Amino acid sequence: MPEPGNKEKLAQELARIDSQMSALAELKRRYLAELAAPSAATAQGVVRSAEDKTSLFKSYFQGREDVYAKRWENRAGRSGYSPVCKHEWDRLLCRKPVMKCAYCENRQLLPLDAAAVAGHLEGKLVAGIYPLLPNDNCRFLAMDFDGESWLEDVSAIRRSCVTEKIPAAVERSRSGRGGHVWIFFSEEVPASLARRLGTGIISKTMMAHCGLAIESYDRLFPNQDMMPQGGFGNLIALPLQKEAVLAGNSVFIDEAGVPYPDQWGYLDSLKKLSRGETEALAAELEKTGGRIPARWAPLDEEDEPWTRPPSGKRRFNV
Repeated sequence: MPEPGNKEKLAQELARIDSQMSALAELKRRYLAELAAPSAATAQGVVRSAEDKTSLFKSYFQGREDVYAKRWENRAGRSGYSPVCKHEWDRLLCRKPVMKCAYCENRQLLPLDAAAVAGHLEGKLVAGIYPLLPNDNCRFLAMDFDGESWLEDVSAIRRSCVTEKIPAAVERSRSGRGGHVWIFFSEEVPASLARRLGTGIISKTMMAHCGLAIESYDRLFPNQDMMPQGGFGNLIALPLQKEAVLAGNSVFIDEAGVPYPDQWGYLDSLKKLSRGETEALAAELEKTGGRIPARWAPLDEEDEPWTRPPSGKRRFNV
């Protein structure tokens, strides 16, 4: 049995140890908080000029450059996207709505240049891009999700991409009621290959999450393997449109659905896949996860949006 004097010393030693442990615990808490908090540069974002943002944006979102679409809404409440024409509503040259734009001899499409991108980013317009290039290639893949379960479904897709080492960015869509998963390529890849990658990711995700039906999945962009005759293929709205961003939409979000504090720094950090990497990933996904048919639309965005079904979505062939 310890002597009374020894007991007192032991109690004092235990008290000293408890005090040191409390101090270390507080120090650990502070260090963990500092690691979790973004640095001043990250929180505020690297200062970038408008020109730098436009250049960075164009380096990732590369589709057809000879044409782009702009969102419109009329007094009857109809809305949609139409290719931007230099002579639109010029009564000497434009015959809308009597003649469809696709058949107009005076049609002069405007390119998706730096000015158009800047206008989108500054909130002067809502621009849509045509991913499918005239040679049936593309520079990015986007997966579209709409519906109540979109965030759950997109989170599962993101986990599959992390597991398969596929760099992917998740964007909350302009409406806030859906999302897009973006995968970028460092070079042109066949649209058919990009779509194989997309369907492989979705198939692998459904296998990994047996109870997940991915009901919010709508379609892939590009939406066709080959350019439809006389059209441009389907378009997708570009992200980071200022008015939508101010509402908390059209932004890249993390695993918890929270927008990244530095949207431009995040975009700049995204890796692009080469064609060889894309081929290897698509083949591996098909080998281990099977392959579901990719939805494709026989129509493109030049068709009147009011011809769509009541759901607002196209009817797809599989």
